[in-house]
Amino acid sequence: MSNEMLINTIDERECRIAIVKDGNLEELYTERVSHASRVGNIYKGRITNVEPSIQAAFVDFGASKNGFLHISDVHPQYFAKGAKGNDAVGRKRGHRDRPPIQECLRRGQEIVVQMTKEGIGTKGPTMTTYLSIPGRLLVMMPGMSKLGVSRKIESEETREKIKQMLGDIALPNDVGVIVRTAGVDRSKRDLQRDLNYLLRLWKTVSQKIATTRAPAEIYQESDLVTRTIRDVYNSDITRIVCDSEEVAAQVHDFLDVAMPRGKQSLEVYVGKQGLFHDYGLEGEIEKIYSRRVELKSGGSLVIDQAEALVAIDVNSGRFRDHSDAETTALNINMEAAKEIARQLRLRDLGGVIIIDFVDMREEANRRAVEKVLREAVKPDRAKTKVLKISAFGIVEMTRQRVRPSLKDSIHVTCKHCSGTGVVKSPESAALAVMRDIVRASSHDDVASITVSISPDVANHLLNEQRAQLHKLEKAYGKTITIVGDHDLLGNEFRIVCQNNRHTDVAWDKDVQRSDRSKTLLTVPAEKVLSGRPHRSAEEEDAEAAIEEMEPTVTTAAEDQASPEPQPDQAAPDAEAPRKQPRKRRRRRSKSKQAQAQQAQGPNAAPAPAPEPEPQPEPQASEPAEAQPAQTAAADAQAPAGEKPKRRTRRGGRRHRKKTGTQQQQAQGADQQTLFDESAEPPSPEPVVVKPRILLPNPLRKAVNPVDDVTDDDDWGEE
Repeated sequence: MSNEMLINTIDERECRIAIVKDGNLEELYTERVSHASRVGNIYKGRITNVEPSIQAAFVDFGASKNGFLHISDVHPQYFAKGAKGNDAVGRKRGHRDRPPIQECLRRGQEIVVQMTKEGIGTKGPTMTTYLSIPGRLLVMMPGMSKLGVSRKIESEETREKIKQMLGDIALPNDVGVIVRTAGVDRSKRDLQRDLNYLLRLWKTVSQKIATTRAPAEIYQESDLVTRTIRDVYNSDITRIVCDSEEVAAQVHDFLDVAMPRGKQSLEVYVGKQGLFHDYGLEGEIEKIYSRRVELKSGGSLVIDQAEALVAIDVNSGRFRDHSDAETTALNINMEAAKEIARQLRLRDLGGVIIIDFVDMREEANRRAVEKVLREAVKPDRAKTKVLKISAFGIVEMTRQRVRPSLKDSIHVTCKHCSGTGVVKSPESAALAVMRDIVRASSHDDVASITVSISPDVANHLLNEQRAQLHKLEKAYGKTITIVGDHDLLGNEFRIVCQNNRHTDVAWDKDVQRSDRSKTLLTVPAEKVLSGRPHRSAEEEDAEAAIEEMEPTVTTAAEDQASPEPQPDQAAPDAEAPRKQPRKRRRRRSKSKQAQAQQAQGPNAAPAPAPEPEPQPEPQASEPAEAQPAQTAAADAQAPAGEKPKRRTRRGGRRHRKKTGTQQQQAQGADQQTLFDESAEPPSPEPVVVKPRILLPNPLRKAVNPVDDVTDDDDWGEE
């Protein structure tokens, strides 16, 4: 197995370092001069704000965004006097032992912090007061009394051996150290030499802290080349290839101090096409930015990076196993687990990661895939935590996110789609423009409308919706102009309205619904469809109520002249009879009797009620006008001075109903039959009544409150 470290710095603005194992790209580190990493830098800052609600403070360290400092990252030296916990200098405490942050820090206070995480998106960088300065073999922690061994060293025998060696090294009381993986199998002399270098460096940093005013940078971490040689290089790497003589000299000097035996593996590339090109890495690097990753077996990975998490979907693709579906799912998931760990390192993805493997029924197969994934993420320098795979094949894991991902550091947000990856189709964008044109056309002071939009949407408007534009111009009397503007991207458009004096007019495009809800102009749909004049429902109900309260009054002669309803035609009043208020009928009858007594004199006795005269039997040859003639004769025999009684249409119908009359007229003949109440009425011909649509009419009862209405009186005919 050949492991190589390739350092590409031919361009002074960018530095790229690749770790290649057996010809495959395993790790990639990129840094640009304009976006140099600040992780590990030490600053002297000033507290700008303390937030007790989140138990955090914000630190001004001289950058555009303030740093975020949580109470868990506040060193005990900043705690109030008398705080418990002096048994171990600088040892981190649980949340129960920490005092509130408002008791530890105050606004305007100067504080020494170190950046542990770059700012991502709108968030500022994360800070800590637990300082650490890394060396080749050790990590020195000023203000701590901790002696430890890296967690990546798992052998208990090796860990005990290193701890015994640390006990023999002379350490200051307020300094702690952690032995790195590179310190395994190193002598006590090597560890002591690395510690002496770190102590000299810390002395220089301490002097600068005492003489510098905040905010200022105190210590700057090494560049990418030095950091990679210090943290990544080990005995497994057989070659270090640089394409720049200056960088090769820098690496040689560092190896001479830290690892003298590594100088033999250093080489300089003298080719002309490029170091990464000759190794075939340029194509591999371009695949890192792709959303889809092809597997050798025929399956694929789909990696989606969102604000909250990273989602990875495993697809079987064209991979098929001839045994069964369970074996196929197991094999594709085993290969995908190894590739996922590699892609996380290459893309530098962090935070919450959700992996959707192909479903497997067997519990043993799920545990096997989980084991392969845990082994694949062990070489990762970032801290990772993998949970158990679920019955649905879902794995939840976390990976330490120290800096923005490779995708975020190299790419910028798309101006067309604003980072969503999709834009509106020309038809959808054109419809949105048409809606705004309609709103702008509704203003009376607008005479002309000019719409500037992208050329694709402008072509769609002028070709596919030209007829709609002409209709709008004719309906509103406006002049609409469509202009294609190449400066407008995606869904952007601009509408300019002018009046007759060619002055710009503001139109309320962004008026909220709540402001418009009280002024909406609507009419019933039936009025629009039937072509009748637009009147409100309140006006129609009030008019109908007035017509019912003032019935039409006719004389007996008018009743005689009015034609009788045909049997096959249902009279409107008979179809929907309306009961008049009984109180009003009694009032009218009393007034008529009072008028008759006044005409006969004050001493006249009240006229007795006339007895009903016997009605003759109906004759077949009797003319149809016999009944009206008898009614007129009865009116002529009224006492002198008494005004002839006038009957309304409703009274005439009630009178005919009371005397037991019923009219029947055969088709083509005028006949009328009178019958007594005791006589059995003939069976009437069937009358076809058209169904009616009834709608609630709440105003009729309010206008005529004394009306003895039926159930139908609470409803109005549509």
